[in-house]
Amino acid sequence: AEVSQAPWGEVPGQGVVHLWLLQSPQLQVEILTLGATIKSVFSRGRDGRSADVVLGYDHLQGYLSDRRYLGATVGRVANRIAKGLFVVDGVQYKLDTNNGPNAIHGGLQGFSKALWRAEAVDAGVQLSLTSPDGDQGYPGELHVSLTYTLKEGTLTAEYRAQADKTTPINLTNHAYFNLAGQGAPDIYDHQVSISAQWYLPVDDTSIPTGDIRPVEGTLFDLRKPVLLGPRLKELPGPGFDHNFCLCASKDVWKERRAARVVHPASGRVLEVWTSQPGLQFYTANYLDGSVVGKGGVPYGKHSSFCLETQNWPDAVNQPTFPNCLLQAGEQYHHVTRLSFTTAP
Repeated sequence: AEVSQAPWGEVPGQGVVHLWLLQSPQLQVEILTLGATIKSVFSRGRDGRSADVVLGYDHLQGYLSDRRYLGATVGRVANRIAKGLFVVDGVQYKLDTNNGPNAIHGGLQGFSKALWRAEAVDAGVQLSLTSPDGDQGYPGELHVSLTYTLKEGTLTAEYRAQADKTTPINLTNHAYFNLAGQGAPDIYDHQVSISAQWYLPVDDTSIPTGDIRPVEGTLFDLRKPVLLGPRLKELPGPGFDHNFCLCASKDVWKERRAARVVHPASGRVLEVWTSQPGLQFYTANYLDGSVVGKGGVPYGKHSSFCLETQNWPDAVNQPTFPNCLLQAGEQYHHVTRLSFTTAP
């Protein structure tokens, strides 16, 4: 892949935001150093034409004021922590509650609002960040790196981190996709399959209840391709915003195919592979047209989907869930691959 970069604006008091461009014959990817954000992915359809399949903004100000995490890398802990509270080594920590009664996606000024350092690597860019002890309420100084590389039609994200105190960690990217092209009104004509035998039911604040339920015989059974429009009509509530369990809670995590999404009209296909134990499938239930994105398009409900590869939500408070505590000196590491192809 060809790699280039250019300044893309400035954050007052923080510095210059750069846009990195990764290009292969099959794919063009734009990455911002603000929030280690996936700004755009241009993917070819069956007709040979490229379309940008990631929601976002045309200008830096959109990302600075964004509250929906469009394309952003979120942390220190992605997803929700119940009541913004957790205990590590006998000490209780209190986070900002920025999602109803709960904490979400690392806090009011989490990694999605940070300006990451960047350097070129072979076929990609490595972004890095130091999160100080006490940042957003979390314990320990944390050093994070995220390397994006592009090979043919596959974008790989490799996350690493190390801390000097025990801290919860759960990193993911929060790109919103529409394989018809960003700006298309909905995802009802997309077919989705998710390789999970279990899912996590949630309470009325979207915190997992602690149950781990089989998908068999439920509307959450997405093991075979399901057309999203009819399924979303059947599903109680506003849509999918649930963790699908890619492995049992005590299994060894290994890289596996998590999901496949097909847009039959264009022929675009997205496959997601990850070494993480969970996948949060979210159907943009809370976009309501008030967010105006690229090209002046208002983004509405069900205009896109997120496939957030991650640990299970609220794992720091749920002892039967996979461990999310990074011990001092240990290495946090996971890999997620997004593979874009075209169906015949």
